[in-house]
Amino acid sequence: MKNIVLVSPIVTEKATALAQKNVYGFVVAGNATKTSVKHAIKSYYNVEVGGVQIIVRKGKMRKVGRRMIPKKQADKKIAYVRVTKGSISLFPKA
Repeated sequence: MKNIVLVSPIVTEKATALAQKNVYGFVVAGNATKTSVKHAIKSYYNVEVGGVQIIVRKGKMRKVGRRMIPKKQADKKIAYVRVTKGSISLFPKA
């Protein structure tokens, strides 16, 4: 089975502002590295990748259930990718 590196693109106000500067955000798998993200973006979107920055966003504590028991949400690994040649269309035109 093929390893899945890219989980989903990030479509927020911050991400759309960064997209104008050719920096795109993606939620990636927990075991993804900078080189694996770079190769996945290059092969999937056919663009030249200038650099990759990876952060781990810690999960928040939330109260769930009838007794409001605190539980921790899962951590997310996020990659910000700078594109040098080409562009990524996160908003396809209908």
